[in-house]
Amino acid sequence: MKVCGFTFVKNAIKYDYPIVEAILSILPICDEIVVAVGQSEDNTLKLIQNIDSDKIRIIETVWDESLREGGAVLAKETDKAFSAIAEDFDWCFYIQGDEVVHEKYHKEIQDQMRIYQNDQNVDGLLFKYQHFYGSYNFVGDSRRWYRREVRIIRNDKRIHSWKDAQGFRKAEKKLKVKLINAYIYHYGWVKHPKHQQLKQKNFNKLWHSDEWVAEKIPDIETFDYSEIDVLKNFEGTHPMVMQERIKKMNWKFSFDPTQRKMSFKNKFLQKIELWTGWRIGEYKNYEL
Repeated sequence: MKVCGFTFVKNAIKYDYPIVEAILSILPICDEIVVAVGQSEDNTLKLIQNIDSDKIRIIETVWDESLREGGAVLAKETDKAFSAIAEDFDWCFYIQGDEVVHEKYHKEIQDQMRIYQNDQNVDGLLFKYQHFYGSYNFVGDSRRWYRREVRIIRNDKRIHSWKDAQGFRKAEKKLKVKLINAYIYHYGWVKHPKHQQLKQKNFNKLWHSDEWVAEKIPDIETFDYSEIDVLKNFEGTHPMVMQERIKKMNWKFSFDPTQRKMSFKNKFLQKIELWTGWRIGEYKNYEL
């Protein structure tokens, strides 16, 4: 069984993305990792080149800045990396620049890839998610956070990234996937408030016009993390590759987990999910 990781990145230093940690977190279970590095305003290319592994293969890309509707450029860059994967790989492990896999899940992931390697009815593997917010001590605990996404796909070039690169489709049809007992740790909402605000201003331009961004995104220097509905304390451990980054955290964020800024409707839906495990109205870009 051969496994190739793939990802894309641009301006990782400017926006403080843990892209190196993301790549390192799947490196042990990949035979190669293709990284599409977009032309950047910082030393992102050098950052990736400095990863000490001969498994890394870099392709340099230029983002199409005209693709501003619905984050389509992100899917385009994902497809560039996926297309560069050689035909002799069985599985392709997609990781985004703010996602990290805990090493404790490596064996489970490898086992599941082996189990379904020859089952052509399975297009991919579905992961659970932990969404960190504000600091490394809290995770989202409401319906606003997506629970699952496809991160391992079969090396079938009929598969392509969908919409803003959150998931995949095969010939416009949803992938048939198996849910596995492994989590993706999403750190996109954990960075210094200055970096977070800078990201908000620029990242939203991949979805909206300059006028929309000027109207909707506050013209402030630091992001206000307090505007959040529900968080809970994170009780587990972080991946080893994240330890140095966590030690360097240089801002403060506190939150009272008993605080729940939710409408009556969302409180009711949350209780149903808690009791039954059923998330009413959940968007699923896959078929279990």
